[in-house]
Amino acid sequence: MIRKILPAFFALAAGLSHAQSNPAITSWLQNTTVTGRHYVSGNSTPIVDNALIANVQKVQYSSGSVYINTMGIPSYVVGPYLDGNRNQAGTQNAIFKFPLVPTENTGAKVATTLGNIGIFINGVAMFNFGDAVSWKSSTNAFAGGPTGGTGDGIWNRDAIVYERLGFDCAKGHPAGTNYHHHQNPSAFDLDLSFISTVCNLYDADGLYVIDSTKHSPLIGFAYDGFPVYGAYAYENTDGTGNIVRMKSSYRLRNITQRNKLYTGQSVTAGPDVSTTYPLGSFKEDYEYVTSTKSDYLDEHNGRFCITPEYPEGIYCYFATVDANWNSAYPYLIGPTFYGTKVVAKVTSITETVSTYTGGTANTANIKAEIGATVFPNPANELIAIQLKGLNSENVKVELLDISGKLVDEITIYQGSTIGYFDTRTLYNGTYLVKISGNNFNSSHKVVVAQ
Repeated sequence: MIRKILPAFFALAAGLSHAQSNPAITSWLQNTTVTGRHYVSGNSTPIVDNALIANVQKVQYSSGSVYINTMGIPSYVVGPYLDGNRNQAGTQNAIFKFPLVPTENTGAKVATTLGNIGIFINGVAMFNFGDAVSWKSSTNAFAGGPTGGTGDGIWNRDAIVYERLGFDCAKGHPAGTNYHHHQNPSAFDLDLSFISTVCNLYDADGLYVIDSTKHSPLIGFAYDGFPVYGAYAYENTDGTGNIVRMKSSYRLRNITQRNKLYTGQSVTAGPDVSTTYPLGSFKEDYEYVTSTKSDYLDEHNGRFCITPEYPEGIYCYFATVDANWNSAYPYLIGPTFYGTKVVAKVTSITETVSTYTGGTANTANIKAEIGATVFPNPANELIAIQLKGLNSENVKVELLDISGKLVDEITIYQGSTIGYFDTRTLYNGTYLVKISGNNFNSSHKVVVAQ
């Protein structure tokens, strides 16, 4: 099946009569008006960043490449970072060049490195597992990255474990001013089991909401040009079967001492496995185990498959989570790229290009993809509107009283999924929440009871 799918995709890509149908062009969330927002510690009211335009500002393409202009700012609220990180998300003013037809690297696979390894469709950076910190045997402590110094580079710390306190509600944080996600970009409080309480005071939503009943949306592209999807997909690589969670084929090793790699190679020792340094603290605590099941991913955290955007099939990475929807190693891509790493950050475009103005590809199907939950009901202090899936357009939400009079109105911006009405000044009674976009609308009754 793999051999059939890949040539079919390349034949399709080569024969496209209109380049604009390529998901590498059409999938980006474009915006030139909505600005970013951020929290600061101790203040649960977001601050509007008027100078920072959210999502992607321009998409241009040639016969072989697509260029993405972005400030690297999401439309959902970011921050605060409760581990002492004083940085704030700032403008990147970046142009990224992606191939329209990515190719497999048939030689030695290239490792994912620190810094950008891909870009989400909202223009935000995608990082790998690491934070530049590793164990230093001579001092019997961590070194490198934010801790300073240089570690041995043998037992490399897992940022998802050690930087959790510094992740905001959307599971992101900045390196300098470069806001990024190491993992599935969906809010902590949308997981089935909560491993962070940051959303309690600083609520946000992330790029999309996991939906176990539907194929996950395309959420980004890796630096080899291949697409990255959310956590769920068709069970079979030919696009058939149930919707299932895509599972990492990496598992924790059965070790008590850290003196050998999973290959059996003896190396400078790291700390023994303990309650202080439990299994999962380091990348090297994992081993790859090949599976014959189609819903288990390969060593790059991907597989060949048919998706809604690629009906002829393509190699895809997945943002892996466990059964509780908590992030699962290797999280996004890696530890090596499947394809040829060719994506670059460029300072200018030196070839003839066209500008894509068609909007996001899945906007026309938003009615089928998006549902909404309005809660709590009855409401006391607030009414929350939570969209499902990935929201590719600005959605208007109106609060009407029982007579139909407009009480309040908000917008849930593209690339974000949640909005609120403050009900503390409202009279008790029944209200109507009306949600509307370009291609859909829905209404929900809710009772306010102070």
